[in-house]
Amino acid sequence: MTDTTAHATGARGSVRVERGAKRIRAFLRGHLVADTTSPLLVWEKPFYPAYYLPSGDVQAELVPTDEVEHSPSRGEGRLLDVRVAGVTAPRAALRYADSPFEELRDAVRLEWSAMDAWFEEDEQVFTHPRSPYTRVDILPSSRPVRVEADGVVIAETTSAMLLFETGLPTRYYLPKTHVRMDLLQPTATESHCPYKGQAEYWSLNAGGDVREDVAWSYPTPLPESERVAGLLCFYPEKVELYVDGARQR
Repeated sequence: MTDTTAHATGARGSVRVERGAKRIRAFLRGHLVADTTSPLLVWEKPFYPAYYLPSGDVQAELVPTDEVEHSPSRGEGRLLDVRVAGVTAPRAALRYADSPFEELRDAVRLEWSAMDAWFEEDEQVFTHPRSPYTRVDILPSSRPVRVEADGVVIAETTSAMLLFETGLPTRYYLPKTHVRMDLLQPTATESHCPYKGQAEYWSLNAGGDVREDVAWSYPTPLPESERVAGLLCFYPEKVELYVDGARQR
């Protein structure tokens, strides 16, 4: 959770900034880059925040480059190389030392994908920082759910788990025993969700109709999403998904 909230507003836009209470650590090639218990959560995008870390809590060397990144709201940001234990991540840090928003002037944003690992307290986090305003609710439902592909029934159940995630469509997770697994083939595709964990994917082959990565599953989800462990969820845009007899899109 966070302890203070600020909505800084200037002539060129507004920035939402909150002070976090979690310990945040970033690593590069196994070496500690930053360790702080005073992160800033900055909403550069509407769906999730970025972490800005106090410059004094960045333990890696930050080497200035000649590159500048302009933000209509945050001002001119200097790109910096991150160096630690002989390893360099080019242009992996950004600092708005002269930002019109005072909260950001002594803070550094590390490029999420340039770091090898991020931790909130002692739990590794993937993809992007977690938003304190995103909630995941998973509820059992007896509503009839049916999945088809050009008239072939792929799955049918009245034992789905419905996953409600803030800002996203409802997802319908189905028991594998209610799915025609003989029509599905696992793929090499993987993805990560900061709230659910690592997902694996399946493609569909029904009568020669091949559809890539139509369904996914979380075999070992994070604790808050354990109720969907091992269940399958289908993309409604890749198959015909019906709930209560109504097509979902």
